[in-house]
Amino acid sequence: MLTKNILLSCSSVCRSTTKNYQSLRFNHITAAIVKSTGDSSKIIIDNSFEFPKASPTQCIIQNKFAGLNFIDTYHRSGLYPRPLPFVLGTEGGGIVHSVGSKVTDVKVGDSVVYNSLGSYSQFTSVEAANLISVPSDIPLDIATACVTQGMTAHYLTVDTFPLKKGQWCLIHAAGGGTGQLLVQIAKHIGAKVIATSSASKFPIVSSLGADVLIDYNNEDVVAKVLNATDGKGVHVVYDSVGKSTWKSSLESLRTRGTCVYFGNASGPVPPLDPLLLSKKSLFVTRPKLIDYTLTRDELIYRSNEVFSFWRNKIIKINIEKYFDLNQAKDAHDFIEQRKTVGKV
Repeated sequence: MLTKNILLSCSSVCRSTTKNYQSLRFNHITAAIVKSTGDSSKIIIDNSFEFPKASPTQCIIQNKFAGLNFIDTYHRSGLYPRPLPFVLGTEGGGIVHSVGSKVTDVKVGDSVVYNSLGSYSQFTSVEAANLISVPSDIPLDIATACVTQGMTAHYLTVDTFPLKKGQWCLIHAAGGGTGQLLVQIAKHIGAKVIATSSASKFPIVSSLGADVLIDYNNEDVVAKVLNATDGKGVHVVYDSVGKSTWKSSLESLRTRGTCVYFGNASGPVPPLDPLLLSKKSLFVTRPKLIDYTLTRDELIYRSNEVFSFWRNKIIKINIEKYFDLNQAKDAHDFIEQRKTVGKV
């Protein structure tokens, strides 16, 4: 029951022994920025980036960690366009450095995590409504690693397709960070899990409790799924891979099954002909986390659920590797080369 994670350490350049965070003053900071989209060579480490400004409803966060997620590579490559130039990152954890005049929920010195743009930086301005206070019993790096992937695994299994005891699910890329969390939560629910990964990741995926393992590089996924389910197929597929798996995902479903495409690790899913779904009256959805944390209440509910899972040992998270902020390019290369056993 182990999820390995890799984080960017954002604080090495600005570490301080002082606890008076408001007394820290910086004219310029370090940030990983993109001025033109493309491969990882487009990442620029800017050591003279302007210190962020905050509105009355925002806080300045002194980042200690930034979680790496595939969406960061989609932003960098231009697959998911953002206005240029921009600071990379969508997930961070750190200490509240200063608060806006209308902020009441957090105070200077609090430990917080967030899912918001611009986390590959020593300091980031974040809407207070997007901040999640970190419970005192959860280390900041673990809390940061929980934010995007933990809440994603939660909404996928609880809301997008509410998985039930005894149902069959197919989880692609089960050796990755979100995949491992999906396996653990699915087994906690009591579902039967078919997991795909490279053979080298079988030991970790097996240890999470997967019922059937498939080497997607060398085995026929659809044939093994149908064999495991007495020819019926699975109730749901959680597919974060995209281009190389979209078709086998549909073919692995039973009648009225649901295919959840939530990632593009191999490239985006091509446009789908609705007639492909009519053969078995299938359902397809392409959700994203922001639509499952629409309100402050929903954000806190979902994050508390994930923290509770960790606290009660329903999920386990270990940090596989740390990269310094100035190694952001190396970190992107690492996850894009599919070297990870869990989250980066």
